[in-house]
Amino acid sequence: MNTFIQAENLSYAVNGRKLIDAVSIGFDPGEFVAIIGPNGAGKSTLLRLLSGELRPSAGRVAWSGEPAEKLSPARLALRRAVMAQGAALAFSYPVHEVARQGLAVVGRRLPKIQADKIVTRALAVSGVQHLSYRNFLTLSGGEQQRARFARALCQLKAAQEHGRFCQALLLDEPTSSLDLEHQLALLGAARAIVGSGVTVIAIVHDLNIAARFADRLVVLAGGRVVADGPAAQVIDEALVREIFRATMRVDRESATGLPIVLPQTNINRCDVHAQAFLARF
Repeated sequence: MNTFIQAENLSYAVNGRKLIDAVSIGFDPGEFVAIIGPNGAGKSTLLRLLSGELRPSAGRVAWSGEPAEKLSPARLALRRAVMAQGAALAFSYPVHEVARQGLAVVGRRLPKIQADKIVTRALAVSGVQHLSYRNFLTLSGGEQQRARFARALCQLKAAQEHGRFCQALLLDEPTSSLDLEHQLALLGAARAIVGSGVTVIAIVHDLNIAARFADRLVVLAGGRVVADGPAAQVIDEALVREIFRATMRVDRESATGLPIVLPQTNINRCDVHAQAFLARF
């Protein structure tokens, strides 16, 4: 299988500080990759470099062998949809119009009846069809996330009308404002998209959820890839302790062998840190 997205010796620096440091990594067609790591690890920066939003300080990103910097915004829009973290929207659009914005570049020539079907389907998959005529700005944070997910789905589907080629869906913390039910529903929808051949790359903070939905976990720390592979191989107590600075227990499901990260019963580090802070406050 040919690699779809390839990063080679990728670096990105701001004011002399490297946020991404010599990362080389590839993503194949039709796989779900979860990027995990502590705060400040460079996860969002890496996603923005892969998407073409940021230009690397060194190295390169290629899509199907073509350097990303040589692809026009319109050609990139055909290949990938991005759900950014907390993307701002200043206008009082109804939810269905927010979703329809995914058609602005790649679907602007579609017949109205076809465009309407794409929007309706994306709203239903994202669980916000009942909010279709609500003002986006009046929604909760989780509802807004689901509406923006619908917009990304619209873009992917409309781009498919231009022919057959590899596509990717890039998700930056897509479940950060969602309750558990909607976290599972959104990532389940993303998992279903993978089944149609789309590559999904998602930043996910919950290790247990990442382990269940992703084919691969890429662990980032200090702007570098420190682990890359299936969850059963990547997640263990040493990694949780060294990378996430947490004392947790990692068990294995007997049926699947997938790791389950659980709190230790004999220590509560949150209480320890809170008490130490309050003692100095």
